[in-house]
Amino acid sequence: MARSKAYLFSGVEIRWKTDINDGETPQEATFKFPGGLADYLNETLAGATTYSDKPFAGTVDFTDKFNVPGKVEWAINWTPTRDGFIQSYCNTVPTPEGGTHEQGFWAAVLKGIKSYGERVNNKKATNITREDLTTGAGALVSCFIRDPEFVGQTKDRLATTDAQRMVQLAVADHFDNWLAADTKSAGAILDFLVLRSEERLRRKQEKETSRKTATQKLRLPGKLTDCSSKTRDGTELFIVEGDSAGGSAKMARNRKNQALLPLRGKILNVLGAASSKIGTNSEISDLTQALGVQLGAKFNVDDLRYDKVIIMTDADVDGAHIAALLMTFFFSQMRPMIDAGHLYLACPPLFRVTQGARREYCLDEAEKNAVLARGLGGSGKMDVSRFKGLGEMDAKDLKETTMDPTSRKLIRVSIDEDEAGETADLVERLMGKKPEMRFQYIQENAKFVLELDV
Repeated sequence: MARSKAYLFSGVEIRWKTDINDGETPQEATFKFPGGLADYLNETLAGATTYSDKPFAGTVDFTDKFNVPGKVEWAINWTPTRDGFIQSYCNTVPTPEGGTHEQGFWAAVLKGIKSYGERVNNKKATNITREDLTTGAGALVSCFIRDPEFVGQTKDRLATTDAQRMVQLAVADHFDNWLAADTKSAGAILDFLVLRSEERLRRKQEKETSRKTATQKLRLPGKLTDCSSKTRDGTELFIVEGDSAGGSAKMARNRKNQALLPLRGKILNVLGAASSKIGTNSEISDLTQALGVQLGAKFNVDDLRYDKVIIMTDADVDGAHIAALLMTFFFSQMRPMIDAGHLYLACPPLFRVTQGARREYCLDEAEKNAVLARGLGGSGKMDVSRFKGLGEMDAKDLKETTMDPTSRKLIRVSIDEDEAGETADLVERLMGKKPEMRFQYIQENAKFVLELDV
C-alpha cells in the first residue's frame, strides 16, 4: 500500500520502517517515483523487451479540460515477453475489476491505434480488438474524481459514467500525438497488435472448423437436437426435463442457434456418488458428449460447444430438484463454465391469465394475484391456467415466455468470489453424503420458510 501511494502521488517520498523480521517484509525501504506511473511501469517491466523505449504516459487535469475537479494519469507499454496486466485506481483505491475509467482508457487507445493503422494504410488494423490490446500490454490508470460511484460494497469496479467520457477524451488526443511523434514505436506496436489479432482470428477459425466437424469427431447423444450454427457464438443448449417438454421446445426453438437435450428423469447426485459411477452414468455421459467436454480436472472451457447452457425445468418442486442436481454437477465437475458466465436457469411461468383476447404470464402466485387484482383490460371474466409442466405448454407459450431472447427471462448462475468458500460449504452441506448436515440445515432455516410447496 505504501508503495502504491508513492507512485500514485508522484514526487512524494515514503520511508518505510518496521520491526517485523519474517524474511520477506523489508525492514527499511524508501519509495519515491518522480515520474509517477511511468516510473513505476518502467520498474515493473525492467528487463523485459518493450516495443517502445519509453511508455505512453501522461496526466490531464479535468479542471483545465472539462471545468470539473479531478485528473487522470496513465502509463502503458507493450512487451512480447510477458502476459498483459492492468492496474487501475480511483482516488488511490484499487479497482481490480476495472470500471468506467478503464473502459474510457481502452476505448481511446483502441480508436487511436486503428486510426493510425488507417493513416499508414495498414488495412489489417481494423481487426484489432480490446482483447488484442490487453495481450502483452502493461498498463496503469489512475483517476481522481469527486464523489465516485462504485459497484458493490467492496468498491472493486468504478461506475461513475462521466469518468469514461472524460478519461477517453483526455487520453485520445495525447495518444494520437504520441503515435505521430514516434513512428518507429508506433509501427512496432501496430505490427505486434496486428499479429495478435491474426492469431486470435486463426484460433477462432480453428474452433469454427472444429464445430463443423463435431458430429464426426464426437459421438453425440441420440436425443440431442443440435442447432445448425457452425460457430459457438450465440448458441444455446437447453437442458429440458423429459421428452414431452422436449417436443414443445423443438417447435418453439430457433433452429439456427438453439439446441435441446431432454433428460430422462433426475440426474445422478455427483456429490453422493463414487467417481466410477459418475463416469458410467448415461445422463452424465449424454451431457458431456453434447457439450464436447470432459469432467473435473480435464475440463477445458474452450472445448464447450455452446455459448449458453440453459437449465429449463418445470416450475415445481421436482423441477427445482432437477435444477439443483444439475447445478451441483456443473459446480463440482465444470466450475470454470460457471465462472466464465455460460450457465443459466430458464424462468418458465407457472400461470397464464387470460381475459378475452388479452393474456399475461405469471412466474408465481404473487404475480398471478397482482394481475388478477389490476385486471388485463379485456372483456369478460378472467381465466387462470396453471402449467403443471413445460410439456403442457404449447410451442407458442413456451417460445414467448421461456425461449425467445426478446421476451424471456434468464437467471445467470454465478459465484461471488468473496463467498466462494461459503458456497462450496453450502453445496457440500445440502448435496453431500451426510444426511445429518442437511437435517441440521433444515432445523436451522425452517423458521424462515414463508410458503411451503409440497
